[in-house]
Amino acid sequence: MFEEKFFVRKKLNRAKLISYGFSKEADGYRYQTIVMNGQFRLNVFITNDEAVSTQMIDSTSNEEYYLYKVEASEGAYVGKARTVCENLLKDISKKCFEPDIFRSKQTIAVIEYVRKRYGNELEFLWEKFPDNAVWRRKDTHKWYGAILTVSMRKLGLSSNDIVEIIDLRLNPEQMIKTIDNKKYFPGWHMNKKSWYTIILDNSVPTEELYRRIDESYVLAK
Repeated sequence: MFEEKFFVRKKLNRAKLISYGFSKEADGYRYQTIVMNGQFRLNVFITNDEAVSTQMIDSTSNEEYYLYKVEASEGAYVGKARTVCENLLKDISKKCFEPDIFRSKQTIAVIEYVRKRYGNELEFLWEKFPDNAVWRRKDTHKWYGAILTVSMRKLGLSSNDIVEIIDLRLNPEQMIKTIDNKKYFPGWHMNKKSWYTIILDNSVPTEELYRRIDESYVLAK
């Protein structure tokens, strides 16, 4: 569908829909706005199953205009209609949906831990690397953790399996006695003197991860 590409690996935050301007209906949510100098009413529907669709209605004839959804359709007019709709969907995706990238149960647990303890959300800073995100302190704006998706082989292991990892800060004097290349690895894509990596596969107990996140947070002061 035309609309799907704007919501790939995203999950709906229903609480934000009403403040955005959506109205609740029995089968989902509806948003309507007037576009192209009043020529069309643009409707956005989000079902209770989070499927998104759009509908452009001609204000004069009350008929549906659908060519903006047809990839092969060209021309200045259809291009303008398509751009108007795409810009609205991008805005809704940004303001009413959240990233749904990471799937490991341990990853989800540490994300929730950081949210509750420090009030921080992951920041997805790199458009080319949508599977990578960081936490930073609100006071110093320094990073204290990162969640990334990498091949195990890049950590020096003999597997091409893709895993979710966490990068954390550590005092340099503790680094040598901590890194064992089994549970604790040199910091992936970080300064290896002060960052280390853990695979989020329960090889390190979740409670220990919480403690190590707290240590990293303090080091980012």
